[in-house]
Amino acid sequence: MRAKNSPFRLLVADDHAIAREGVRAMLASEQNLEVVGEAQDGREALDFCRRLQPDLALMDVRMPKMNGLEATREIKTQCPGTSILMLTTYEDLDYLFEAVKAGAGGYVIKDATKRELTDAVRRTLRGESPLDQELAMRLLQRLGREEEQRAAPPPGPQKSPEPLPDPLTPRELEILRLLAQGMTNRQISEELVVSAATVKVHIEHIIAKLGVSDRTQAAVRASQAGLLGPTE
Repeated sequence: MRAKNSPFRLLVADDHAIAREGVRAMLASEQNLEVVGEAQDGREALDFCRRLQPDLALMDVRMPKMNGLEATREIKTQCPGTSILMLTTYEDLDYLFEAVKAGAGGYVIKDATKRELTDAVRRTLRGESPLDQELAMRLLQRLGREEEQRAAPPPGPQKSPEPLPDPLTPRELEILRLLAQGMTNRQISEELVVSAATVKVHIEHIIAKLGVSDRTQAAVRASQAGLLGPTE
């Protein structure tokens, strides 16, 4: 558990030392962010996460021993409080789709500027998504279609989705559906005519109830649980 006022603890995982050093250098001067470990492959990243419980891991996609997608799945299973941002040279929807399914909150292209990198890190740590609205919608629509195909109903009586241990309130469901459309907290607050602070509190409750670490995974979990309604 992160102590109040202590820096957010980050892990950088990449098989190229120069890339790890570059990310560390970009983040070195940032207030309230601290790189606490560097891993050179996915297995080492998983070991670091077990021991250090970082707030966020910046994860390369292609690494030896265990690639970034496999490591992300394991980290999200064993260290669910650690958020993941994928670091990749591939600006490809298929990579991003697989990363989000694995448990990532989004991804950052390796030629990102310092401002773009730190913005993505901070947004993820705040429970926001670094994905733009159009891309987030495309991902959720694709995920919804995949879930519908995978869970095609067999003949006979249909089984209802497993209920959440702590059900969402009507307001939380409303906010969750707007969140899944890629809306920011400010956009949601304007849509519902409530304060951004109120939206933030609701989203924190949604994330806790769904047992995820960020809003991207909240949208994924909601889609899998049938909480978003039919996809377009």
